[in-house]
Amino acid sequence: MHQESRRERTLHKIFIWGVWLKAFDGVVEVFGGIALLFPGVLMNLAMTLVQNEYIEDPHDFLATHLQHALPAFLAQSGWFVALYLVSHGLIKIVLVAGLLRDKLWAYPSAIIVFGLFIVYQLYRYVFTHSIFLLVLTVLDLVVIWLTWHEYRYFKKYRVFAQ
Repeated sequence: MHQESRRERTLHKIFIWGVWLKAFDGVVEVFGGIALLFPGVLMNLAMTLVQNEYIEDPHDFLATHLQHALPAFLAQSGWFVALYLVSHGLIKIVLVAGLLRDKLWAYPSAIIVFGLFIVYQLYRYVFTHSIFLLVLTVLDLVVIWLTWHEYRYFKKYRVFAQ
């Protein structure tokens, strides 16, 4: 019978934390996407958050730009972004559920799908130069590596759920 090394236990714990982080990210994306389907509620929430700034200074940069940019964004891109976030989040949640249940199909599926997410994030980075996208890409790379490691290790030493 194989006994796990301290390194393997540590990597497994990091993997579990990374997968739970992906789950949290997926849930936030789903709720964010759903929120975009209700632009009036989203506008009211945004205006409530910057209301004090706007009262203090009617020319406040953030409040003024939010008041003008958010309605235009919601009118032009709201449905697309909502659909993207909801589908992206649901895919993550399904993959995470499979990974946490040691489903064999989930490991290669997660590696491929998260890899495709990375390709898209890097594509978007070319246009946005967003540091957030780079951080997200690095985290995705770590989760992919951990998933690959877990897959190889479990295939060798553990039994997968069917």
